[in-house]
Amino acid sequence: MRLKFLKDKKFLKSMFSIAIPVAIQNLITSSLNMVDTVMISSLGKSAIAAVGLANQVFFFYIVVSFGINSGSSIFIAQYWGKRDKKNIKKVLGLAITLSGLLGLIFTILAFFFPEFLMGLLIQDPDVILIGSKYLKVVSLSYIVTAISFAYSVALRTTGKANIPVFVSIVSVLTNVFFNYALIFGKFGFPQMGVVGAAWGTVIARFLELGVTILFVYMGRGVLAASFKELFSYDKSFFRRYIITTWPVILNEAFWSLGQVMYSIAYAKMGEEATAAVQVATTVQNMFLVVVKGLANACTIMVGAKIGAGEEEEAYDYAIQFLLIATLFGVFLGLTQSLTPRLTLMLFSDLDPGVYEASRKILIILGFTFIVRMFNSTAIVGVLRGGGDTAFSMKLELVSVWLIGVPIAFIGVLVFKLPVYIVVGLVSLEELVKASIAYPRIKSKKWIRNVIE
Repeated sequence: MRLKFLKDKKFLKSMFSIAIPVAIQNLITSSLNMVDTVMISSLGKSAIAAVGLANQVFFFYIVVSFGINSGSSIFIAQYWGKRDKKNIKKVLGLAITLSGLLGLIFTILAFFFPEFLMGLLIQDPDVILIGSKYLKVVSLSYIVTAISFAYSVALRTTGKANIPVFVSIVSVLTNVFFNYALIFGKFGFPQMGVVGAAWGTVIARFLELGVTILFVYMGRGVLAASFKELFSYDKSFFRRYIITTWPVILNEAFWSLGQVMYSIAYAKMGEEATAAVQVATTVQNMFLVVVKGLANACTIMVGAKIGAGEEEEAYDYAIQFLLIATLFGVFLGLTQSLTPRLTLMLFSDLDPGVYEASRKILIILGFTFIVRMFNSTAIVGVLRGGGDTAFSMKLELVSVWLIGVPIAFIGVLVFKLPVYIVVGLVSLEELVKASIAYPRIKSKKWIRNVIE
Protein backbone atom coordinates (compact mmCIF):
# COMPACT_ATOMS: atom_id res chain seq x y z
CA MET A 1 0.00 0.00 0.00
CA ARG A 2 1.27 3.42 -0.89
CA LEU A 3 1.12 6.39 1.46
CA LYS A 4 -1.26 8.26 -0.85
CA PHE A 5 -2.95 10.03 2.03
CA LEU A 6 0.22 12.05 2.73
CA LYS A 7 -0.31 13.94 -0.54
CA ASP A 8 -4.10 14.15 -0.37
CA LYS A 9 -4.74 17.37 1.55
CA LYS A 10 -8.52 17.10 1.16
CA PHE A 11 -8.49 13.59 2.66
CA LEU A 12 -6.27 14.62 5.56
CA LYS A 13 -8.30 17.74 6.29
CA SER A 14 -11.58 15.78 6.37
CA MET A 15 -10.08 13.01 8.49
CA PHE A 16 -8.55 15.28 11.09
CA SER A 17 -11.64 17.53 11.25
CA ILE A 18 -13.66 14.49 12.38
CA ALA A 19 -11.12 12.28 14.18
CA ILE A 20 -9.58 14.93 16.43
CA PRO A 21 -12.87 16.28 17.90
CA VAL A 22 -14.16 12.71 18.45
CA ALA A 23 -10.91 11.74 20.17
CA ILE A 24 -11.04 14.85 22.36
CA GLN A 25 -14.69 14.20 23.24
CA ASN A 26 -13.87 10.62 24.28
CA LEU A 27 -10.91 11.85 26.30
CA ILE A 28 -13.16 14.34 28.09
CA THR A 29 -15.70 11.61 28.86
CA SER A 30 -12.97 9.31 30.23
CA SER A 31 -11.67 12.13 32.39
CA LEU A 32 -15.16 12.76 33.78
CA ASN A 33 -15.50 9.11 34.79
CA MET A 34 -12.15 9.27 36.54
CA VAL A 35 -13.08 12.45 38.45
CA ASP A 36 -16.40 10.91 39.52
CA THR A 37 -14.62 7.85 40.85
CA VAL A 38 -12.06 9.91 42.75
CA MET A 39 -14.81 11.98 44.46
CA ILE A 40 -16.99 9.00 45.35
CA SER A 41 -14.00 6.99 46.60
CA SER A 42 -13.80 9.28 49.64
CA LEU A 43 -17.22 7.98 50.73
CA GLY A 44 -15.98 4.43 51.22
CA LYS A 45 -15.93 1.01 49.53
CA SER A 46 -19.71 0.52 49.67
CA ALA A 47 -20.29 3.80 47.83
CA ILE A 48 -17.74 2.92 45.14
CA ALA A 49 -19.29 -0.52 44.62
CA ALA A 50 -22.85 0.85 44.62
CA VAL A 51 -22.23 3.60 42.06
CA GLY A 52 -20.07 1.31 39.92
CA LEU A 53 -22.73 -1.39 39.77
CA ALA A 54 -25.58 1.08 39.31
CA ASN A 55 -23.75 2.53 36.33
CA GLN A 56 -23.63 -0.93 34.74
CA VAL A 57 -27.33 -0.35 33.97
CA PHE A 58 -26.40 2.89 32.20
CA PHE A 59 -23.45 1.20 30.45
CA PHE A 60 -25.68 -1.44 28.88
CA TYR A 61 -28.29 1.17 27.95
CA ILE A 62 -25.80 3.59 26.38
CA VAL A 63 -24.08 0.83 24.37
CA VAL A 64 -27.42 -0.22 22.83
CA SER A 65 -28.19 3.45 22.22
CA PHE A 66 -24.79 3.74 20.53
CA GLY A 67 -25.84 0.88 18.26
CA ILE A 68 -29.00 2.76 17.25
CA ASN A 69 -27.09 5.96 16.51
CA SER A 70 -24.17 4.19 14.89
CA GLY A 71 -26.67 2.67 12.48
CA SER A 72 -28.20 6.11 11.94
CA SER A 73 -24.78 7.56 11.10
CA ILE A 74 -24.52 5.14 8.15
CA PHE A 75 -27.66 6.64 6.60
CA ILE A 76 -26.82 10.22 7.51
CA ALA A 77 -23.31 9.88 6.03
CA GLN A 78 -24.68 8.58 2.73
CA TYR A 79 -27.47 11.16 2.59
CA TRP A 80 -24.88 13.82 3.43
CA GLY A 81 -22.84 12.63 0.45
CA LYS A 82 -25.89 13.41 -1.72
CA ARG A 83 -26.68 16.56 0.30
CA ASP A 84 -30.17 15.15 0.87
CA LYS A 85 -31.15 17.30 3.86
CA LYS A 86 -34.76 16.19 3.93
CA ASN A 87 -33.95 12.54 4.61
CA ILE A 88 -31.15 13.42 7.04
CA LYS A 89 -33.81 15.05 9.23
CA LYS A 90 -35.99 11.93 8.99
CA VAL A 91 -33.10 9.71 10.10
CA LEU A 92 -32.41 12.04 13.02
CA GLY A 93 -36.09 11.84 13.95
CA LEU A 94 -35.97 8.04 13.87
CA ALA A 95 -32.82 7.99 16.01
CA ILE A 96 -34.47 10.31 18.56
CA THR A 97 -37.63 8.15 18.58
CA LEU A 98 -35.86 4.81 19.08
CA SER A 99 -33.28 6.14 21.53
CA GLY A 100 -35.99 7.97 23.45
CA LEU A 101 -38.18 4.85 23.70
CA LEU A 102 -35.18 2.83 24.87
CA GLY A 103 -34.43 5.55 27.42
CA LEU A 104 -38.04 5.49 28.62
CA ILE A 105 -37.90 1.72 29.22
CA PHE A 106 -34.66 1.96 31.19
CA THR A 107 -35.97 4.99 33.12
CA ILE A 108 -39.11 3.12 34.21
CA LEU A 109 -37.07 0.08 35.29
CA ALA A 110 -34.42 2.09 37.14
CA PHE A 111 -36.82 4.57 38.77
CA PHE A 112 -39.53 2.17 39.93
CA PHE A 113 -37.49 -1.02 40.43
CA PRO A 114 -33.97 0.07 41.46
CA GLU A 115 -33.71 -2.51 44.27
CA PHE A 116 -34.56 -5.32 41.86
CA LEU A 117 -31.92 -4.22 39.35
CA MET A 118 -29.25 -3.83 42.03
CA GLY A 119 -30.20 -7.23 43.45
CA LEU A 120 -29.39 -8.82 40.09
CA LEU A 121 -25.85 -7.48 40.37
CA ILE A 122 -24.99 -8.01 44.03
CA GLN A 123 -26.44 -9.47 47.25
CA ASP A 124 -24.88 -7.04 49.75
CA PRO A 125 -27.80 -5.12 51.45
CA ASP A 126 -25.76 -1.97 52.09
CA VAL A 127 -24.58 -1.76 48.49
CA ILE A 128 -28.11 -2.42 47.21
CA LEU A 129 -29.53 0.34 49.42
CA ILE A 130 -26.96 2.96 48.39
CA GLY A 131 -27.02 1.93 44.73
CA SER A 132 -30.81 2.00 44.57
CA LYS A 133 -30.94 5.60 45.81
CA TYR A 134 -28.33 6.63 43.22
CA LEU A 135 -29.98 4.68 40.40
CA LYS A 136 -33.45 6.12 41.04
CA VAL A 137 -32.21 9.71 40.72
CA VAL A 138 -29.73 9.22 37.86
CA SER A 139 -32.39 7.42 35.79
CA LEU A 140 -34.02 10.84 35.27
CA SER A 141 -31.14 11.66 32.91
CA TYR A 142 -31.55 8.63 30.61
CA ILE A 143 -34.04 10.04 28.09
CA VAL A 144 -32.32 13.42 27.70
CA THR A 145 -28.99 11.63 27.33
CA ALA A 146 -30.45 9.56 24.49
CA ILE A 147 -31.73 12.63 22.62
CA SER A 148 -28.47 14.50 23.17
CA PHE A 149 -26.52 11.48 21.91
CA ALA A 150 -28.63 11.33 18.72
CA TYR A 151 -27.91 14.99 17.96
CA SER A 152 -24.22 14.59 18.80
CA VAL A 153 -23.76 11.72 16.33
CA ALA A 154 -25.71 13.57 13.63
CA LEU A 155 -23.63 16.72 14.14
CA ARG A 156 -20.37 14.81 13.79
CA THR A 157 -21.61 13.03 10.67
CA THR A 158 -22.62 16.30 8.98
CA GLY A 159 -19.28 18.01 9.60
CA LYS A 160 -20.06 19.81 12.88
CA ALA A 161 -17.86 17.74 15.19
CA ASN A 162 -16.66 20.84 17.05
CA ILE A 163 -20.11 21.42 18.60
CA PRO A 164 -20.30 18.09 20.51
CA VAL A 165 -16.76 18.73 21.81
CA PHE A 166 -17.71 22.15 23.19
CA VAL A 167 -20.93 20.76 24.66
CA SER A 168 -18.97 17.93 26.32
CA ILE A 169 -16.63 20.43 27.94
CA VAL A 170 -19.59 22.41 29.31
CA SER A 171 -21.19 19.17 30.55
CA VAL A 172 -18.02 17.95 32.26
CA LEU A 173 -17.40 21.25 34.06
CA THR A 174 -21.04 21.37 35.17
CA ASN A 175 -20.92 17.77 36.39
CA VAL A 176 -17.68 18.28 38.31
CA PHE A 177 -18.99 21.45 39.98
CA PHE A 178 -22.34 20.01 41.08
CA ASN A 179 -20.81 16.68 42.08
CA TYR A 180 -18.36 18.46 44.36
CA ALA A 181 -21.03 20.82 45.71
CA LEU A 182 -23.73 18.20 46.31
CA ILE A 183 -21.58 15.28 47.46
CA PHE A 184 -19.71 17.30 50.08
CA GLY A 185 -22.18 20.13 50.76
CA LYS A 186 -20.09 23.02 49.40
CA PHE A 187 -21.08 26.56 48.31
CA GLY A 188 -24.26 26.47 50.42
CA PHE A 189 -25.61 23.26 48.84
CA PRO A 190 -26.83 20.39 51.04
CA GLN A 191 -24.46 17.46 51.67
CA MET A 192 -26.10 14.55 49.84
CA GLY A 193 -23.29 12.02 49.35
CA VAL A 194 -23.90 9.48 46.59
CA VAL A 195 -27.35 10.93 45.80
CA GLY A 196 -25.62 14.28 45.23
CA ALA A 197 -23.44 12.65 42.58
CA ALA A 198 -26.59 11.40 40.85
CA TRP A 199 -28.17 14.88 40.86
CA GLY A 200 -24.91 16.34 39.52
CA THR A 201 -25.15 13.96 36.54
CA VAL A 202 -28.83 14.79 35.94
CA ILE A 203 -28.18 18.55 35.94
CA ALA A 204 -25.22 18.16 33.58
CA ARG A 205 -27.21 16.00 31.15
CA PHE A 206 -30.13 18.43 30.95
CA LEU A 207 -27.74 21.34 30.36
CA GLU A 208 -25.93 19.27 27.72
CA LEU A 209 -29.13 18.76 25.74
CA GLY A 210 -30.15 22.40 26.14
CA VAL A 211 -26.83 23.72 24.82
CA THR A 212 -26.87 21.22 21.95
CA ILE A 213 -30.38 22.24 20.84
CA LEU A 214 -29.38 25.91 21.14
CA PHE A 215 -26.40 25.44 18.80
CA VAL A 216 -28.41 23.39 16.31
CA TYR A 217 -31.25 25.90 15.92
CA MET A 218 -29.22 29.09 16.25
CA GLY A 219 -26.92 27.85 13.50
CA ARG A 220 -29.92 26.96 11.30
CA GLY A 221 -27.97 24.08 9.80
CA VAL A 222 -29.20 20.85 8.24
CA LEU A 223 -30.34 19.47 11.62
CA ALA A 224 -32.49 22.49 12.52
CA ALA A 225 -35.66 20.60 11.66
CA SER A 226 -39.27 21.24 12.55
CA PHE A 227 -41.29 18.64 14.45
CA LYS A 228 -42.96 17.59 11.19
CA GLU A 229 -39.65 17.23 9.35
CA LEU A 230 -38.21 15.03 12.09
CA PHE A 231 -41.14 12.67 12.40
CA SER A 232 -42.56 12.52 8.86
CA TYR A 233 -41.00 9.13 8.04
CA ASP A 234 -43.32 6.39 6.74
CA LYS A 235 -43.34 2.59 7.15
CA SER A 236 -41.19 2.04 4.07
CA PHE A 237 -38.50 4.43 5.33
CA PHE A 238 -38.65 2.88 8.81
CA ARG A 239 -38.32 -0.64 7.38
CA ARG A 240 -35.27 0.30 5.28
CA TYR A 241 -33.69 1.91 8.33
CA ILE A 242 -34.31 -1.10 10.59
CA ILE A 243 -32.98 -3.65 8.06
CA THR A 244 -29.61 -1.91 8.11
CA THR A 245 -29.57 -0.82 11.76
CA TRP A 246 -30.74 -3.89 13.69
CA PRO A 247 -27.48 -5.85 13.16
CA VAL A 248 -25.54 -2.91 14.63
CA ILE A 249 -27.84 -2.75 17.67
CA LEU A 250 -27.55 -6.52 18.29
CA ASN A 251 -23.82 -6.31 17.71
CA GLU A 252 -23.34 -3.66 20.40
CA ALA A 253 -25.68 -5.39 22.87
CA PHE A 254 -24.02 -8.80 22.65
CA TRP A 255 -20.52 -7.32 22.43
CA SER A 256 -21.06 -5.45 25.70
CA LEU A 257 -22.40 -8.64 27.27
CA GLY A 258 -19.24 -10.40 26.10
CA GLN A 259 -17.11 -7.79 27.88
CA VAL A 260 -19.10 -8.50 31.05
CA MET A 261 -18.31 -12.22 30.65
CA TYR A 262 -14.59 -11.44 30.43
CA SER A 263 -14.88 -9.50 33.69
CA ILE A 264 -16.63 -12.44 35.34
CA ALA A 265 -13.86 -14.79 34.19
CA TYR A 266 -11.11 -12.52 35.54
CA ALA A 267 -13.04 -12.06 38.80
CA LYS A 268 -12.86 -15.82 39.41
CA MET A 269 -9.08 -15.42 39.73
CA GLY A 270 -9.44 -13.19 42.77
CA GLU A 271 -9.27 -9.51 43.74
CA GLU A 272 -5.65 -9.06 42.62
CA ALA A 273 -6.34 -10.23 39.06
CA THR A 274 -9.57 -8.22 38.85
CA ALA A 275 -7.85 -5.06 40.07
CA ALA A 276 -4.93 -5.54 37.68
CA VAL A 277 -7.21 -5.88 34.66
CA GLN A 278 -9.16 -2.79 35.76
CA VAL A 279 -5.97 -0.72 36.11
CA ALA A 280 -4.60 -1.87 32.75
CA THR A 281 -7.93 -1.21 31.04
CA THR A 282 -8.06 2.31 32.51
CA VAL A 283 -4.60 3.03 31.09
CA GLN A 284 -5.43 1.57 27.68
CA ASN A 285 -8.59 3.69 27.44
CA MET A 286 -6.28 6.69 27.15
CA PHE A 287 -4.82 5.18 23.98
CA LEU A 288 -8.19 4.04 22.61
CA VAL A 289 -9.47 7.60 22.12
CA VAL A 290 -7.35 7.70 18.94
CA VAL A 291 -8.93 4.45 17.75
CA LYS A 292 -12.45 5.81 18.22
CA GLY A 293 -11.65 9.07 16.47
CA LEU A 294 -10.17 7.31 13.44
CA ALA A 295 -13.00 4.76 13.19
CA ASN A 296 -15.66 7.51 13.33
CA ALA A 297 -13.88 9.50 10.62
CA CYS A 298 -13.71 6.38 8.46
CA THR A 299 -17.43 5.62 8.90
CA ILE A 300 -18.45 9.14 7.90
CA MET A 301 -16.03 9.66 4.99
CA VAL A 302 -16.51 6.21 3.43
CA GLY A 303 -20.29 6.45 3.83
CA ALA A 304 -20.38 9.89 2.23
CA LYS A 305 -18.44 8.63 -0.80
CA ILE A 306 -20.82 5.70 -1.27
CA GLY A 307 -23.83 8.01 -0.93
CA ALA A 308 -22.36 10.27 -3.61
CA GLY A 309 -21.99 7.27 -5.95
CA GLU A 310 -18.17 7.35 -5.81
CA GLU A 311 -17.64 3.71 -4.89
CA GLU A 312 -14.06 3.39 -6.13
CA GLU A 313 -13.05 6.40 -4.05
CA ALA A 314 -14.85 4.86 -1.06
CA TYR A 315 -12.74 1.72 -1.46
CA ASP A 316 -9.58 3.80 -1.83
CA TYR A 317 -10.48 5.73 1.33
CA ALA A 318 -11.02 2.44 3.18
CA ILE A 319 -7.57 1.13 2.25
CA GLN A 320 -5.92 4.40 3.24
CA PHE A 321 -7.69 4.39 6.61
CA LEU A 322 -6.52 0.83 7.28
CA LEU A 323 -2.95 1.85 6.48
CA ILE A 324 -3.17 4.84 8.83
CA ALA A 325 -4.70 2.63 11.54
CA THR A 326 -1.83 0.16 11.19
CA LEU A 327 0.80 2.90 11.49
CA PHE A 328 -0.91 4.43 14.53
CA GLY A 329 -1.31 0.95 16.00
CA VAL A 330 2.41 0.26 15.77
CA PHE A 331 3.35 3.59 17.36
CA LEU A 332 0.77 3.53 20.15
CA GLY A 333 1.22 -0.18 20.83
CA LEU A 334 4.99 0.12 21.22
CA THR A 335 4.52 3.19 23.41
CA GLN A 336 2.14 1.26 25.66
CA SER A 337 4.39 -1.81 25.86
CA LEU A 338 7.58 0.12 26.56
CA THR A 339 6.22 2.59 29.14
CA PRO A 340 4.11 0.61 31.65
CA ARG A 341 6.12 1.86 34.62
CA LEU A 342 5.56 5.44 33.50
CA THR A 343 1.79 5.11 32.98
CA LEU A 344 1.35 3.18 36.24
CA MET A 345 2.72 6.19 38.13
CA LEU A 346 -0.87 7.50 37.90
CA PHE A 347 -1.77 4.88 40.51
CA SER A 348 0.42 5.68 43.50
CA ASP A 349 -0.86 3.16 46.09
CA LEU A 350 -1.07 -0.08 44.14
CA ASP A 351 -0.43 -3.35 45.92
CA PRO A 352 2.89 -4.87 44.64
CA GLY A 353 1.09 -7.92 43.23
CA VAL A 354 -1.47 -5.76 41.42
CA TYR A 355 1.27 -3.48 40.10
CA GLU A 356 3.31 -6.35 38.64
CA ALA A 357 0.27 -8.02 37.04
CA SER A 358 -0.86 -4.66 35.60
CA ARG A 359 2.60 -4.06 34.14
CA LYS A 360 2.60 -7.44 32.37
CA ILE A 361 -0.95 -6.96 31.07
CA LEU A 362 -0.05 -3.55 29.64
CA ILE A 363 2.92 -5.03 27.81
CA ILE A 364 0.73 -7.75 26.25
CA LEU A 365 -2.07 -5.31 25.39
CA GLY A 366 0.50 -3.05 23.76
CA PHE A 367 1.71 -5.79 21.45
CA THR A 368 -1.86 -6.64 20.45
CA PHE A 369 -2.87 -2.99 20.07
CA ILE A 370 -1.94 -2.88 16.37
CA VAL A 371 -4.51 -5.62 15.60
CA ARG A 372 -7.12 -3.94 17.82
CA MET A 373 -6.60 -0.62 16.01
CA PHE A 374 -6.86 -2.32 12.61
CA ASN A 375 -10.05 -4.19 13.57
CA SER A 376 -11.81 -1.16 15.00
CA THR A 377 -11.20 0.77 11.78
CA ALA A 378 -12.09 -2.21 9.58
CA ILE A 379 -15.30 -3.22 11.35
CA VAL A 380 -16.71 0.02 12.78
CA GLY A 381 -15.21 2.28 10.11
CA VAL A 382 -15.16 0.41 6.79
CA LEU A 383 -17.73 -2.40 7.02
CA ARG A 384 -20.36 -0.41 8.93
CA GLY A 385 -19.63 2.75 6.99
CA GLY A 386 -20.13 0.76 3.80
CA GLY A 387 -23.49 -0.59 4.97
CA ASP A 388 -22.24 -4.18 5.50
CA THR A 389 -23.73 -4.31 9.00
CA ALA A 390 -24.92 -7.94 9.00
CA PHE A 391 -21.45 -9.28 8.15
CA SER A 392 -19.72 -7.11 10.75
CA MET A 393 -22.23 -8.28 13.38
CA LYS A 394 -21.59 -11.96 12.63
CA LEU A 395 -17.83 -11.42 12.64
CA GLU A 396 -17.80 -9.71 16.03
CA LEU A 397 -20.22 -12.09 17.72
CA VAL A 398 -18.46 -15.23 16.46
CA SER A 399 -15.07 -13.86 17.54
CA VAL A 400 -16.23 -12.88 21.04
CA TRP A 401 -18.62 -15.72 21.90
CA LEU A 402 -17.01 -18.69 20.12
CA ILE A 403 -13.37 -17.75 20.66
CA GLY A 404 -12.74 -15.04 23.27
CA VAL A 405 -15.21 -16.02 26.01
CA PRO A 406 -14.51 -19.81 25.91
CA ILE A 407 -10.73 -19.19 25.94
CA ALA A 408 -11.08 -16.88 28.95
CA PHE A 409 -13.01 -19.42 31.04
CA ILE A 410 -10.87 -22.40 29.95
CA GLY A 411 -7.69 -20.45 30.77
CA VAL A 412 -9.02 -19.48 34.19
CA LEU A 413 -10.97 -22.55 35.32
CA VAL A 414 -9.19 -25.44 33.57
CA PHE A 415 -5.54 -24.43 33.18
CA LYS A 416 -5.53 -21.83 35.99
CA LEU A 417 -3.17 -19.58 34.05
CA PRO A 418 -1.89 -16.19 35.31
CA VAL A 419 -4.18 -13.30 34.43
CA TYR A 420 -1.75 -11.69 31.97
CA ILE A 421 -1.50 -14.97 30.00
CA VAL A 422 -5.31 -15.25 29.86
CA VAL A 423 -5.54 -11.65 28.60
CA GLY A 424 -3.03 -12.51 25.89
CA LEU A 425 -4.94 -15.63 24.85
CA VAL A 426 -8.23 -13.73 24.74
CA SER A 427 -6.58 -11.36 22.26
CA LEU A 428 -6.54 -14.24 19.75
CA GLU A 429 -10.09 -13.19 18.90
CA GLU A 430 -8.61 -10.00 17.42
CA LEU A 431 -6.38 -12.03 15.08
CA VAL A 432 -9.39 -14.01 13.89
CA LYS A 433 -11.32 -10.80 13.20
CA ALA A 434 -8.46 -9.31 11.18
CA SER A 435 -7.92 -12.48 9.13
CA ILE A 436 -11.60 -12.44 8.06
CA ALA A 437 -12.22 -8.69 7.81
CA TYR A 438 -9.35 -7.84 5.46
CA PRO A 439 -10.32 -10.30 2.67
CA ARG A 440 -13.91 -9.07 2.96
CA ILE A 441 -12.75 -5.48 2.46
CA LYS A 442 -10.53 -6.42 -0.48
CA SER A 443 -13.50 -8.17 -2.12
CA LYS A 444 -15.49 -4.90 -2.18
CA LYS A 445 -18.66 -6.85 -1.29
CA TRP A 446 -19.12 -4.52 1.70
CA ILE A 447 -19.90 -1.49 -0.51
CA ARG A 448 -23.66 -1.08 -0.23
CA ASN A 449 -25.71 2.00 -0.93
CA VAL A 450 -28.36 1.71 1.81
CA ILE A 451 -30.30 4.78 0.68
CA GLU A 452 -31.33 3.44 -2.72
